[in-house]
Amino acid sequence: MKQDTRTIRAAVVGVGYLGRFHAQKYSALAGCSLVGVADPQQRAREAVAAELNVPGFADHRELLGKVDAVSVVTHTPAHFDVAADFLRAGAHVLVEKPITETVEQAARLIALAADVGRVLQVGHLERFNAAILAAEPQLRNPRFLECQRLAPFRERGTDVNVVLDLMIHDIDIVQSIVQSPLASVDAVGTPVFSEAIDIANARLRFDNGCVANVTASRVSLKTERKLRIFQDDAYMSMDLQQKVLTVIRKRAADAPPGPLPVTIEEQNLDQGDALKAEIESFIGCIRDGRRPVVSGEDGLRALETASRITAQILQSGGARGQS
Repeated sequence: MKQDTRTIRAAVVGVGYLGRFHAQKYSALAGCSLVGVADPQQRAREAVAAELNVPGFADHRELLGKVDAVSVVTHTPAHFDVAADFLRAGAHVLVEKPITETVEQAARLIALAADVGRVLQVGHLERFNAAILAAEPQLRNPRFLECQRLAPFRERGTDVNVVLDLMIHDIDIVQSIVQSPLASVDAVGTPVFSEAIDIANARLRFDNGCVANVTASRVSLKTERKLRIFQDDAYMSMDLQQKVLTVIRKRAADAPPGPLPVTIEEQNLDQGDALKAEIESFIGCIRDGRRPVVSGEDGLRALETASRITAQILQSGGARGQS
């Protein structure tokens, strides 16, 4: 297939905290032109429009038919309508996680993207984390995974519960690594500062026997993003925030003797720019016609599991109101 070498006209819808960074990346990307931003909040759109010297619009529909690619970085309830509008208008879409508010909406969005032949990528940013990328070649049939994602409380992001806000990152990572159907879920959670679930733990068991223990909190005193993987030949520990990968293996029979019966390898990785890599990958998929690293189907799979966890917590009385 011949590569598309034309300049990609891009836009960002929703230019709050994260959307501003999306706009900055498109503006600086070679072969890409940021043609506008949209946000109903006047202060947000005017600030980013002035910073990047592009037009700002209150209504995203003013950009329909004028762009080849768009990042949808709105509040989650608006993801489906905004993404669908751009797909129907012929644009490729990168939609922030979670893909949509409901599983049914996600399935419809995937079908629409297929019908119109456009790329639909989901913003599960951790897939582009340097520690995850360094560990991938060493993964061999993991037996147990443990994830901890802790953050202090902030108002931003509380339009969804902590499972959809934070835990869904690790759900996506776990399912992309295990590559086996989910057999069972055992979850607990509770609200603390909001009306939604603010802290949650889920034990995920897969058909191949692998088990994952996943914890997410947005009421912690510190920020932490850790992933540990146990497999037959190794134990891997990843600090996803500091970008450190530690691999511990049983010492080979012909290896020199040492104080421990293991070898320990630690890599301090370059911090990199995961968002830049994500957007470059999105633009590359548009040019080459390849499948995104995080496809719509991946986003749907993560949302299905997150919804299942949320439902179990709510059924057990683990939240007062908003899911």
